[in-house]
Amino acid sequence: MKGVILAGGLGTRLAPLTSITNKHLLPVYDRPMIEYPLSTLTDAGIREVLIVCGREHAGHFVQHLGSGKDRGLDISYAVQERDNAGIADALSYAERFADGNPIAVILGDNIFEDDFSRPIQAFAREGKGAHIFLKKVPYAKRFGVARLQRGKIVAIVEKPKRPPSPLAVTGLYLYASDVFAKIRTLSPSKRGELEITDVQNLYIAEGALGHSKVRGFWSDAGTFESLHHSSSWARKRKAA
Repeated sequence: MKGVILAGGLGTRLAPLTSITNKHLLPVYDRPMIEYPLSTLTDAGIREVLIVCGREHAGHFVQHLGSGKDRGLDISYAVQERDNAGIADALSYAERFADGNPIAVILGDNIFEDDFSRPIQAFAREGKGAHIFLKKVPYAKRFGVARLQRGKIVAIVEKPKRPPSPLAVTGLYLYASDVFAKIRTLSPSKRGELEITDVQNLYIAEGALGHSKVRGFWSDAGTFESLHHSSSWARKRKAA
């Protein structure tokens, strides 16, 4: 199974730091942010990774990670033409890389404690539908939120003012190869983006979206507060 890290975007919530480099290369304690999602994939046994990034700082990723050979990896890169076109648009750049195979997709600012080897390997064997990972949080309205009935997800609501549950959709997704055909059917949202939430809802409509719950630490690191929170967790974990 191959892995995709989506590391584009403008990172405006972390300005002016992001006028220097891409937010996914900012430090989370003692490592660049991109190292954490990369470890999530490689700890699950994934060795082929595509990084989708914006044009402005693409060279910084290459300078830091190179080809991945020194890590026992095969790292390649794709440049998203428009930084504000949305997560689903960024994922569309991975179609040739996926080459008809299921993929594990992770947002470049997401930091997880859990080991996802079992669900990723199980999905690789099945290779159908999609699978997402939920985390109970006190601030769900910042994220896509799952609405459940009888233990099944019936809808994902993007950044709701009144969340239907405390279960946020984290930035790790497993997709069959049909995800790219689904992306091609999307229309831009009011924000002018192709929304990954719309992709999840297409799988829900087909009865093909599975889910698991994240047990350990999870945070995005896309704001000053969450970046500090993630750095504090990483420091404590290393000292343990």
